[in-house]
Amino acid sequence: MSLPTMRPWLAAARTCCSSSRTASSHLPSAARAQSTAAAASAAPRLKSQADWDQFRLEKGKVRHLIDVFSEHGSTQTAESTFHLRDQLHKPTRNTTVSALLAAGAHFGHAASRMNPNFMPYAYGTRAGITIIDLDSTLPLLRRAANVTRAVARAGGQIVFIGTRPDLKPVVQKAAERIGPLAYYVGERWLPGTLTNKLEFFKDQTETTKVTPDLAIILNPVNNQNAIREFAAEHVPTIGIIDSNVDPRLVMYPIPANDENTRAAELIGGVLSIAGREGAALYAQDLRAKAIVEAKRARQRSLRFN
Repeated sequence: MSLPTMRPWLAAARTCCSSSRTASSHLPSAARAQSTAAAASAAPRLKSQADWDQFRLEKGKVRHLIDVFSEHGSTQTAESTFHLRDQLHKPTRNTTVSALLAAGAHFGHAASRMNPNFMPYAYGTRAGITIIDLDSTLPLLRRAANVTRAVARAGGQIVFIGTRPDLKPVVQKAAERIGPLAYYVGERWLPGTLTNKLEFFKDQTETTKVTPDLAIILNPVNNQNAIREFAAEHVPTIGIIDSNVDPRLVMYPIPANDENTRAAELIGGVLSIAGREGAALYAQDLRAKAIVEAKRARQRSLRFN
């Protein structure tokens, strides 16, 4: 039976050890004795030629170790290393199944609490817990990002809703990331905010648009009053749907763990970046339209003059 293939890093370590033993065997005995004495002293000094030979040998061994193991090591630096709050302050434009898995988005509720309409998005059960199929979550998240980008490019207003204390900074950062086209609700949603607009906003309804064009809800179960008002006003909704919730509760469901802050930060970051891209395209369209209007105005003025 043939021996198993040795892993590259183990083979490199074996080669490095053998080369260091070979190099040490060619070293004179006087130099080895001198190196032992130098290591034993608190502040070794390079006095003789043997000390310099030993010093050069040690530096060569270190350099050889770096050259051998550099191709098998990590290329991460302090700037590229992941930190816990990067999903909140520096979210990525495109996420992956691995990122969703690392964020814990695949954990659902107990299998006995699973909503029957959630079956298409369930991967299975593990220790009595429903496992959400992230292969279904990723395309639905990308669809929601495309909707957010399209609404922002059309100049629509977007509202982020997250009424738990841990979700308030998430929706606040998401709204700030998009700019003046986005708002957030981090506290309790007041019933009647949309259906009783005259009572809440008084005369502002005549001069200010108070109905959003898209609502992104990170905890839909706790904001069903808001979802009913959005449905009455024909406002599309995007929401994180857990295994105990009917996906038909919102128009664009994203099956994921709705109780995990990291999953909410990841999903909210992807959607907010999509909204920021749409807002930038909207501003670009406005500038192009202004240039065209100015050009037409100059042509009209030249024509009549």
